[in-house]
Amino acid sequence: MNEEINNIQKMIYEIRGQKVMFDSDLSALYQVETKYLNRTVKRHIRRFPPDFMFQLTDKEWEILRCQIGTSSWGGSRYLPYVFTEQGIAMLSGLLNSDIAINVNIQIMRAFVQLRHYVVTRTDINGQIDDLRKLLLLYMENNDNRVNEIITALNNLITKPPETKRIGFTANAP
Repeated sequence: MNEEINNIQKMIYEIRGQKVMFDSDLSALYQVETKYLNRTVKRHIRRFPPDFMFQLTDKEWEILRCQIGTSSWGGSRYLPYVFTEQGIAMLSGLLNSDIAINVNIQIMRAFVQLRHYVVTRTDINGQIDDLRKLLLLYMENNDNRVNEIITALNNLITKPPETKRIGFTANAP
């Protein structure tokens, strides 16, 4: 199951500051033709406001084609539509096959994992940045004190803690 989610995550792109999936990738996952997927969406267009689905501009498509290595030969002759997580959730109500239901569950899990990763990574990056700023502040005020802290940390890492003997010890004759 993790492999399926990882494969789906590779199909998620960031465009206009939103995580999205291409209509062609979704149709491949749902095992329907892209034109069928888009036709279904157009019949229910009121369910897909611009923050759920939008069509790429010529410039966006050109940039993405260069990044993902698709050729200008073959493929679709129209600018692709992309769907946000909410748009994909809306699709689940329109494509009601067993395949669509199972795929939608996997896609939702992939988006949740991406969100979790971003939140976790942001927290760690923030902590590292705070430590860096703190060290820079200390270095400006007192270079020797920072060196003492680093030396003490290195000593803790390299030396095993000394153990104190407590209680009676007998010496052998």
